[in-house]
Amino acid sequence: MGSRKVLVVGAGGREHALCLALEKSPSVASIMAVSGNAGMEARWKCERIKNGDRDAFWEVVERNKVDFVLVGPEAPLVDGIVDFLAERGVPAFGPSAMASRLEGSKVFTKKFAQEHGIPTAPFQVFTNPTAARAYVRKLDHVPVIKADGLCAGKGVVVADDIEGALGAIDAILERRAFGDAGAAIVVEDKLHGQEVSIQAMCDGERYVLLPAAQDHKRAGDNDTGLNTGGMGAYAPAPLFTPELAARVRTAIIEPTLKGMRERGYPFRGVLYAGLMIAPDGTPNLLEFNVRFGDPEAQVTLPLIEGDFAEACFACAEGKLDESMVKISNKHALAVVLAAYGYPGNVRTGDKIDGLDKLAGKPDVIVLHAGTRMLGGDLVTGSGRVLNVVGLADTLTGARDRAYEAVKEIRFEGMHYRHDIGARALGPAK
Repeated sequence: MGSRKVLVVGAGGREHALCLALEKSPSVASIMAVSGNAGMEARWKCERIKNGDRDAFWEVVERNKVDFVLVGPEAPLVDGIVDFLAERGVPAFGPSAMASRLEGSKVFTKKFAQEHGIPTAPFQVFTNPTAARAYVRKLDHVPVIKADGLCAGKGVVVADDIEGALGAIDAILERRAFGDAGAAIVVEDKLHGQEVSIQAMCDGERYVLLPAAQDHKRAGDNDTGLNTGGMGAYAPAPLFTPELAARVRTAIIEPTLKGMRERGYPFRGVLYAGLMIAPDGTPNLLEFNVRFGDPEAQVTLPLIEGDFAEACFACAEGKLDESMVKISNKHALAVVLAAYGYPGNVRTGDKIDGLDKLAGKPDVIVLHAGTRMLGGDLVTGSGRVLNVVGLADTLTGARDRAYEAVKEIRFEGMHYRHDIGARALGPAK
């Protein structure tokens, strides 16, 4: 039994996966979460506090003698929670507020990429809606419109036509649909190819690449329907060959770490690069995130062997050794079970049945995302309810295990995609 008392910040499937990875770490003595969900509460101590309440958060840290913190979501990182803890002598896995600008400001990231020669789409930045509309009307193609700040995953508009792009400009800059997060916009060329998610554990200088993942953003099969936070993912992605990995290291990850060090804000934590791989194999940066992806974490964390907590601590201290992170040869695939109405107006409170049938089932992990207890029953609590993960020696096997497990779960209005993994495997038979 280790001695480290770890607190996880967050309440979704990503945070449930983080807790499970910590539980396998020999250096960890205890795990707790702020604020957690029903699945996490059943296994670890969880305390609910108001988002952004620093006094309440610090009281939890002090009272529970927490000596290490892992931050799941982006908002507290951008708000400076790691700096807040550092000032009080508690190390945390995640970047500082200044380093978190890589996710907190798309304008910052695009200019940073341009300055350091990181391949990304051509772009222009606007704060004036009239100037932005004039620019878009002169284009011979439909651009992508991005709000500068954090918008809970809703600040990127991939329009079908120029009118749609102009409408996005009006919504963000004129009507301020995202408040101050939309005070500026990026207008960039639309890239084509396959998307892939790359997550690197970093200590400011050194880094370890985790297995590449591909997620499925659209709500419906065959990439139809509205965009979501993610309806499933798999790893490792066959698209990400050793040759492509080498190009991503030298063209994207290493210039980013070097550039942030030169600015005096070394990046420590998870650098998540959302990439578009062009038909000719060129990796282009779509965006940076500064934390584990969701649902990418759910399929990469189960593949990590060794002491995950110790590796995270080493990142926080600037002392990462690549040998600390070992990756299994297995494949993982996650299917997201969503509540009625998602990704629109979500109904909550529907009773969830069938999880008892999966207890102890080998190579199946059920991660809670939007669940809560109501009168002794486990019920739906938000849009993405559960993540069902299958593990196997092949990606096909992982897909089969995940979907077999999904058949055991029931709640009113439950829906999910039936084609997770199709980019790599083709349609399920």
